[in-house]
Amino acid sequence: MKQYTVIAVIPSRFASTRLPGKPLADIAGKPMVVRVCERAASAESIDRVLVATDDDRIAAAVRHFGFEAVMTGTHHETGTDRLAEVAADLDADIVVNVQGDEPLLPASTIDAAVAALTADPSAVCSTTCERLHDEADYRNPNVVKVVVRDDGRALYFSRAAIPFERDSVRDSTVDISRFRRHTGLYAYRRSFLLELARMAPSMLERTERLEQLRILERGYDIRVVEVQEPSFGVDTEDDLDHVRALFEAQGLVRPQ
Repeated sequence: MKQYTVIAVIPSRFASTRLPGKPLADIAGKPMVVRVCERAASAESIDRVLVATDDDRIAAAVRHFGFEAVMTGTHHETGTDRLAEVAADLDADIVVNVQGDEPLLPASTIDAAVAALTADPSAVCSTTCERLHDEADYRNPNVVKVVVRDDGRALYFSRAAIPFERDSVRDSTVDISRFRRHTGLYAYRRSFLLELARMAPSMLERTERLEQLRILERGYDIRVVEVQEPSFGVDTEDDLDHVRALFEAQGLVRPQ
């Protein structure tokens, strides 16, 4: 019998530096944000799906396809702040932050994050990671890396290539399979999420531009679970074309 109420919240803003209007980009006849809603709703652990937005166009599109949208303030600097505003009015034990630009997010990834949090009473939140396969990603500061303790809790997140492969300085080889990419999905205990939003940004967070470092720097535990199915975020037109091609390959077509 399920003991927790779990709500997925998808923060969604219209503005995007590299891909303006990204949440409403068409993917096989539906806006991207709606495709993300469908993925979240298909996860067994999720009881309810909400889109948190400050844009009427996004809210209207979400509601048109039968999902819930909640209007938030326009002052938020981060998705976590927007998430916390919505969570303050939710009757939930766990709030899952689902990125609005991952229309191919596996439902199993959401379920894995929720299961990791419910299984670890000492953790205030959980997140997921994937095995790296490309050395370019290991070196890329836009790909966040995570180092995990033996007990499954995060040691550190960084845009830098961590852990640093000292021997590679000598022989120019790196065993990429040893490293993990942070995928950016979070499951929070609602009570902690509200507390987190009240904390000032930490030094490490400001340095790396990574919100999760605020949690570690304050001495809390983040549970990290490795998932096998890869996720794929849409940041550019090329990414969008790739996702559209994948939907077409899966036989999903524009509704008549």
